[in-house]
Amino acid sequence: MALAKNRRRERGVDYWPGFVDALSTLLLAIMFLLTVFVVGQFILNQEISGRDEVMTRLNNQINELTQLLALEKGGKQDLEDTLANLQASLATSESERTRLQSILDAGAGSADANRQQVGTLSEQLDEEKQVNARALSQIELLNQQIAALRSQIASVEAALQISEAKDETSQAKIADLGRRLNVALAQRVQELNRYRSDFFGRLREILSDRENIRIVGDRFVFQSEVLFPSGGSELNPEGQAEMSKLATALLDLAKEIPPEINWVLRVDGHTDNVPLSGSGRYADNWELSSARATSVVKFLISRGVPANRLAAAGFGEFQPLAEGDDVAARAQNRRIELKLTER
Repeated sequence: MALAKNRRRERGVDYWPGFVDALSTLLLAIMFLLTVFVVGQFILNQEISGRDEVMTRLNNQINELTQLLALEKGGKQDLEDTLANLQASLATSESERTRLQSILDAGAGSADANRQQVGTLSEQLDEEKQVNARALSQIELLNQQIAALRSQIASVEAALQISEAKDETSQAKIADLGRRLNVALAQRVQELNRYRSDFFGRLREILSDRENIRIVGDRFVFQSEVLFPSGGSELNPEGQAEMSKLATALLDLAKEIPPEINWVLRVDGHTDNVPLSGSGRYADNWELSSARATSVVKFLISRGVPANRLAAAGFGEFQPLAEGDDVAARAQNRRIELKLTER
């Protein structure tokens, strides 16, 4: 009767693993969301930096083209002023020629002198016409250059519009990626939690009658005395029997977990704070805890558990469950912990 009451009392604390499972799931989800947010911010910053560089380069080109256009406009204005002056001179020459021609027709002065002066004025008029033609040609060339500059400016503006459209598309893709990652994360967390619950449930059924095996949070805790001799790392017969049950549960569970879920069973070795004697096999508690965790992993591998689904870690005496130096506290701290997690 006393043993039955103790067992019912021990089963009464089975609510705690569910709470810890939910808390660890929430922490995993928050960490993953933070990771997604940081990655999204990094990609967005890269996209924005690239766009800013393109915008700066295009703005510099526009400034250069604007300055060149201003210079060309100034040159055109100078040529137009020159042309106006030439046209004014041409009008003056033509007026003078008309006046001289009138004088010549009236017979005033020497005919030869008049003819010579008229000839000179005619030559000057022809030269001014040639200068005027060259000025018109230069103005036409400037108009063509201005048209080419306007075409380049239009091309730059089109490139700016394309760059802005690409930036909007990139931001939409980043937002869509974030939504997909959130959905995938939720699915993975739900699947891992379901199989972790299955794993805990099966191990509870197998190990429920063991007084030296406890559940602490999301881990199964085996007291070292159940598995190993004092100061040793080789599994004793009782420990091999317990690990065989564990291997059977793992192999059954592995058949149901989809291959895309990268799960791993972590085996952690812990010791008490009593220093080892220098004449023993192990130099300190670090080596002893690591050797015990490795011994459990190797035994599970020998029972068919895939090696890539196992991990061994030694923590020495530096992760105690119970504080203090009394016998009971040290006994609790000498343990092997098993935790199903995602790699």
